[in-house]
Amino acid sequence: MRRRRRRASVAIDIAPLIDVVFILLIFFMVSTTFTRESRLQITLPTADAEPGDTPPDSIEITIDRDGAYAINGVALINRQRDTLVRGLRELAAGTREVPVTISADAQTAHQAVVTAMEAVGKVGFARLNIASQLPDAGAR
Repeated sequence: MRRRRRRASVAIDIAPLIDVVFILLIFFMVSTTFTRESRLQITLPTADAEPGDTPPDSIEITIDRDGAYAINGVALINRQRDTLVRGLRELAAGTREVPVTISADAQTAHQAVVTAMEAVGKVGFARLNIASQLPDAGAR
């Protein structure tokens, strides 16, 4: 009579697999840095009305595409904040009630505008305006 052969039971040992998964989990937990980034939502201004006349006693800081400053049309010798502060102090001649307008090119880096705002604040001006342009008719 023939004997039946017993089939060998096939079993997969998952203990090493679990060990590897836990080691990977620990590795990713230790090597991951959790940083929370904060971002500001900025809506850039656009003008809704017709352009008006600038007051006769005002200071206008113009910033070109490359970040060079000009005060009332006179270009400054460099882009440093201290130079801008000195120019504003000379032009103000002691009064801080004159409105200051910052007008920047659309391609100007935000840092150049922030530097101009810091300079205006350091000199002590209380009235700061940021110029905007009417949107193009074709852009609507």
